[in-house]
Amino acid sequence: MQMGHRFSFDIDKHFEDASRPVLALGGTYPASHHVRAHIHARSQLFCPLSGIATASTTQGAWAIPATRGFWIPAGVRHELRMQGIVEMRSLYFEPSALSNMPERCQVVAISPLMRALTREAVALPVRYELGGRSEALMQLIQHEINMLPELPLSLPLPKDKVLARLCRKFLSKPDAASDIDAWASTLHTSRRTFTRLFRNETGLSFVAWRQQACILSALPRLSAGASVTETALEMGYENPASFTALFKRILGSSPKDYMTLIDRKLS
Repeated sequence: MQMGHRFSFDIDKHFEDASRPVLALGGTYPASHHVRAHIHARSQLFCPLSGIATASTTQGAWAIPATRGFWIPAGVRHELRMQGIVEMRSLYFEPSALSNMPERCQVVAISPLMRALTREAVALPVRYELGGRSEALMQLIQHEINMLPELPLSLPLPKDKVLARLCRKFLSKPDAASDIDAWASTLHTSRRTFTRLFRNETGLSFVAWRQQACILSALPRLSAGASVTETALEMGYENPASFTALFKRILGSSPKDYMTLIDRKLS
């Protein structure tokens, strides 16, 4: 099923007569599609099968590569941007249908079992049969989602409006050489005060946040076909080796190996 602008904003209307605790939809977003900020009454697990999606809320930013999932609690305003063609499956949960799920967004690993379950779930009608295989499948999904581990693909954003504006500006054009003194000067504060403010607002040191921001911003560039060298130099790294070392430390594999996994289209 092809999805466009209307699909993105009418999820709750689409489900308004559905009484099932878990519902599923699948489809494809075109390259560069932007799902503007919106809210769902249901919690959502968004699972790209190809490409990369980036998500943002007032609390943070996330990169969601293919084969991963993005957990969005009910009532959280969020927006999505697609890098490349993004084939996806999404599960929607009544808040009362789940227990022990976090009240914040996060990227999670998708187990082989959950991948198989979502494939089966999207084939069911919105009003799937109760008391049989369909309901049992959805109940198993409710158990399995609690087992999905969080992945380090998030970036906290500060609540301070001026600092948040600087962080979003940085995300639009990351620079690995950007330093604390320049940011402190922009805020008309001392280095020490800025360092304390930044950690209090994000939970990370400035350097750790900058590194994480650069890696998350690199994923869409690499997915779009940029080479590791091009990406590294564009983001201000002196050489590809330093970028590759940081990428491997944060995501556990080299950019080349990581993108090979992302490019694998799962069905």
